[in-house]
Amino acid sequence: MASGAAHGRDNVILVHWHDLGRHLACYGAEGVRSPNLDRLAGEGIRFTDAHATAPLCSPARGSLFTGQYPHRNGLVGLAHHGFAYRDHVRTLPALLGDAGYHTALFGMQHESTDPSTLGFDEVDVSDSLCDYVTARAQEWLGNRADDDPFLLTAGFFETHRPYEAYEPADPADVVVPGWLPDDDRVRADLAGVHGSIAEADAAVGRLLDTVAELGLDDSTWIVFVTDHGLAMPRAKSTLYAEGTGVALIVRPPRRRAIAPRVYGDLFSGVDLTPTVLELLGLPIPTDVDGESHAPEITSPAGDPVREELFTEKTYHDAYDPIRAVRTKQFSYIENYAARPALLLPLDIADSPTGQAIDVYEASAPRARRELYDLVVDPYERRNVIDEPAYRWTVRRLSADLARWRRETADVLPDEAEGTAIAERFMTEFFATRDAEAGEALPSRRPHGENRELTRVPAPAGGVTAADTAMG
Repeated sequence: MASGAAHGRDNVILVHWHDLGRHLACYGAEGVRSPNLDRLAGEGIRFTDAHATAPLCSPARGSLFTGQYPHRNGLVGLAHHGFAYRDHVRTLPALLGDAGYHTALFGMQHESTDPSTLGFDEVDVSDSLCDYVTARAQEWLGNRADDDPFLLTAGFFETHRPYEAYEPADPADVVVPGWLPDDDRVRADLAGVHGSIAEADAAVGRLLDTVAELGLDDSTWIVFVTDHGLAMPRAKSTLYAEGTGVALIVRPPRRRAIAPRVYGDLFSGVDLTPTVLELLGLPIPTDVDGESHAPEITSPAGDPVREELFTEKTYHDAYDPIRAVRTKQFSYIENYAARPALLLPLDIADSPTGQAIDVYEASAPRARRELYDLVVDPYERRNVIDEPAYRWTVRRLSADLARWRRETADVLPDEAEGTAIAERFMTEFFATRDAEAGEALPSRRPHGENRELTRVPAPAGGVTAADTAMG
């Protein structure tokens, strides 16, 4: 029997935040105030080794909502750069809608230039700041007129740059993570992040209070997830753990009587859709790439669902093709184009922390292959690719990565093609920004009327399967 079949029809509330990674107190981040998410983690299942499929917004979110890798669903770059789902890709809200669920999206999305195509029955993306999104979600929950099960998705713009909307924390109280330089500029930058976290966490607390007041916590799965790592060097836009590592907290309905715990096994972004479907007792489509963790959530046996996971990057502000495989002990990365060690996207390069990093280290040539032993080097700083002791590990992981790319039809454009595509969409972006007197990227605007993702058109002729060479 499927995991949800014996318990009636559960609801799902999915809350997702921007650019946060695992930078929360319940994940060990010091100086962060996140009492409501800490409480949620204590009441639910806290995943400690969950990873996005990609270290940037649209591709990471696309995998969460489709269960497919970016190169499979087509969303290999940012939506406002012209990338889109392939025809016939089915999203989680569409699948739940077919099963009789009422689905609603309030706030942030970054998967499409037209959110009405994402499969939700109701959409309000006019404002993505946490106060508005939470108020709309509370209103919607309180005014529901039927007993149909539901999926409510609440997308918070926080904690994306710029960090100007809220009072920052005191920089003196900030503890700089070990993978960043301990510098006054970094402390001030993180203080802005912490201020955003505090506001968004309070909004989550209000939403959880409403769920309890309405008696919905007995029948509702609460899922909290982030899209990828912090907008800091060596995090967002990289395939290191700080770039792909995400917070994932799942609180089961009270009637399930599932004990809280820490879930330490690997979890990929492509696993979210199949896991939710099986928890609800619904079939998993055959074209889903991910693995369901529902059995381990409902009746843990201690057996890992997956021994390895795969991550990818193709386009951000530039063509930067990278693929990686990660296990509990190792991170193996292949870089397919000659690039500097850190190719910073605009929002990070312009940030105080971006200005604080060692320019010589960042601009050094990037290794074509990288291997990190996570047991002794969790920050992935010492590349052991050429050390004899790791020869067999390199051979095994490189074979695993090649097999995965072959089985999922992952074929990259060559350097000239990929670079030309990136130059086209960035030329359009700069032309649009200049015309709008230097306004920020559409993805950095929280309000719908100023956040039209169509502001930067697709590259000439569109971004097609031929452009991306992915069949």
